[in-house]
Amino acid sequence: MIKAWKKEDPPPNRVKPVPVQVIRRIAFIAQHGNCEHQKAIADMIILAFFFLLRPGEYTDTSTGTRNPDKAPFRLGDVQLFVGNTRLDILRAPEAVLWTAMFASLTFDDQKNSVRGEVIGLAISGDPYLCPVKALIRRIIHIRPHVTHHDVPLARVFLRTSIISVRPNDITATLRQAVSFLGPELGFLSSDVSARCLRASGANALLNSNVDTDIISLIGRWRSDEMLRYLHVQNRELMKDYSRLMLSGGAYTLIPNQQVPMH
Repeated sequence: MIKAWKKEDPPPNRVKPVPVQVIRRIAFIAQHGNCEHQKAIADMIILAFFFLLRPGEYTDTSTGTRNPDKAPFRLGDVQLFVGNTRLDILRAPEAVLWTAMFASLTFDDQKNSVRGEVIGLAISGDPYLCPVKALIRRIIHIRPHVTHHDVPLARVFLRTSIISVRPNDITATLRQAVSFLGPELGFLSSDVSARCLRASGANALLNSNVDTDIISLIGRWRSDEMLRYLHVQNRELMKDYSRLMLSGGAYTLIPNQQVPMH
């Protein structure tokens, strides 16, 4: 049982969450460039961050298999909404897609998920870092090339070929951004990989005082091992504890009946 538990929540010392400024740089460069592959990489990084996804859920292995460890999200797992109206993502005009204010992913056979579970997020208000806009960009890129929903969001259609966003693409892009931003981030580029985005999203929620039970639900964690690790290594969360301990450490106790009163 203990072995299975540890497998569901990988050892925390292998994970270094990246701050949002790393993801912002990646998104900005991709959206101002002409490389469809880099744009797809950036969008999948954004989705992994906001939806707390594992690499096998947001990258494309192109194996055709659907197992809990390698079940990438596909076009058919996406829903876009304008108010309470769900859009037809294959047929709705592009201008209508951009009016969507809410999007969801359906977790069918992803690891630790409840079959048919739907997790939705609204627009973030940021022109680049937004889960809804990232999904819209993927839909707009993919749908001219397909007639069905069974295609991974991480699939990239080029003029003469079809390629995929793979875990090593994510890792290389993250490490390049970390190297550029420098050591003030508190870690090295070698400390990050495609696996860190799940922890990055959880860390951002922790810093925003979101209840840990909610974070566990979004991230589909079966234990609190990852959240405990993220909490104690988080400078923003830990920075005031010394001061609070001094002010909170001065107290008197309610006397026990056996203690003589003076």
